[in-house]
Amino acid sequence: MRFPSVPRPRSLAGQLFAMQAVLIAVVVAGYALFTYVSDQRQAEDAAARHATAVARSIADSPSVRSAIHTADPTAELQPYALQVMRDADVDFVTIMNPSGIRWTHPEERQIGRHFLGRIGPAQHGHTFTETYTGTLGPSVRAVTPVEENGRVIGLVSAGIKVEAISKRVRGQVTALLAVAGGALLLGAVGTYVVNARLRRHTHGMNATELSQLHDYHEATLHAVREGLLMLDGQYRVALINDGGRELLGVAAEEDVIGTSVADLGLPAPLTGALLASEPRVDEVHLTADRVLAVNTSPVSGGERRGTVVTLRDVTELQSLMGELDSERGFTQALRSQAHEAANRLHTVVSLIELGRAEEAVDFATAELELAQALTDQVVAAVGEPVLAALLLGKTAQANERGVELVVSEDSRLDDGVLPPGLPARDLVTILGNLIDNAVDAAQGSVRARVTVTAYTQGPELVLRVADTGGGVDPAHAELVFQRGFSTKPAGPGGRGLGLALVRQAVHRQQGTLSVAEAVGGGAEFEVRLPLRTVAGPSPVSGGNV
Repeated sequence: MRFPSVPRPRSLAGQLFAMQAVLIAVVVAGYALFTYVSDQRQAEDAAARHATAVARSIADSPSVRSAIHTADPTAELQPYALQVMRDADVDFVTIMNPSGIRWTHPEERQIGRHFLGRIGPAQHGHTFTETYTGTLGPSVRAVTPVEENGRVIGLVSAGIKVEAISKRVRGQVTALLAVAGGALLLGAVGTYVVNARLRRHTHGMNATELSQLHDYHEATLHAVREGLLMLDGQYRVALINDGGRELLGVAAEEDVIGTSVADLGLPAPLTGALLASEPRVDEVHLTADRVLAVNTSPVSGGERRGTVVTLRDVTELQSLMGELDSERGFTQALRSQAHEAANRLHTVVSLIELGRAEEAVDFATAELELAQALTDQVVAAVGEPVLAALLLGKTAQANERGVELVVSEDSRLDDGVLPPGLPARDLVTILGNLIDNAVDAAQGSVRARVTVTAYTQGPELVLRVADTGGGVDPAHAELVFQRGFSTKPAGPGGRGLGLALVRQAVHRQQGTLSVAEAVGGGAEFEVRLPLRTVAGPSPVSGGNV
């Protein structure tokens, strides 16, 4: 069974067009009607004034007074009245005696008959006008007395037929209707053009659909956890959702709409990425507390209209990647140690087969003592279990790469010294990345060595990592901590993130980070962290990527 389809409501542009067209038509029709009525009234008033002027002129004429005193006034006044009618453009001129008996009339057969209409005010010396239906039909007429020495000796009436007045008005109305039609056509064309543009911008949607779209838009902005930032053509904030405010550290009550990206107080590399004209894809940037993956896409339609920016919090992902890199390193170290252990085991077995049991025992004991001595050295210097495990693992990794990693004699970090507010994961991020960078720098140098120092000094924890590499150019002392800076060739995962993560973790713990030239050459990085109990944000860690 098929149900009848419900017709889709007209689009918003179509509804506005229909409403505007009806409104324009009503306005133009109302104006035309008002003008017609006004012109009709004005035409009648003008006709009355014209008839009054003609009648007064005739009444004031001396020849008319003279003709009234003759024995046959009609003989002289009838030709005169007809001539005035033609010259003054009126439909009739009637001259009569004070009693209203006509001396003149356009139709000669009406002469001698009584005037049709009021004459009372004129008999008393007053001029007046009226609209009356006489022998010639409806007309606008004026009646005025002919006075001599204060006495009324005759009456004059001049008039214009209503039909003639209407004919004049119809001519004006025709021109008015033409103007009104042109205005209506022009208004319709203008309305169509405006609504066509509106239809393009609203994509033909009706008011209900636009309202729903707005509701979905608002709900989506608040529901999406990823950060969304929209910039206009001048790189000002046009839209930002709750996730974007959180990831960029913008307070919820702060109104940043219309604010330039450069004025948001973001790190310089992140600001540069947002201001760039070319798109960015999964570009990693650091803020004070987070690691963000930034994607930018320009919005263009013949000209640059703005930029759409999406932000993803990859802090935990970077942490997992760092842990994965550490696990890979440990796996490689274990594989290498297993290979070395196999070699040593074969050596012991061979010595036994050769009948040299004592040499086999001495060889095995020496290897065990060496491994135990390394473990004892690290644990004695650094009692904190997480850092001790990190140092043991990094020692094996460094040995595999031909670099000697040693814990200096000045190190002393007992278990339980670190407060709860100083997360072990932050310490792993800081020390692990510093050691990885130091090993990279020392590898290939003469007597490649990395020296790690960890101790407490008053209310501070001091971590120092020195290497025998090429050192850091003093001109780059600040640049080395910026994301993306590296003197090493880029690897699959990129370069320049490790030290940036170190600085982020140090900043989060309100510590200090510096780099200087080591005593034996190379670079020496020093971190000082306060040991007071701090309640920092969620920990961020990561490996050397």
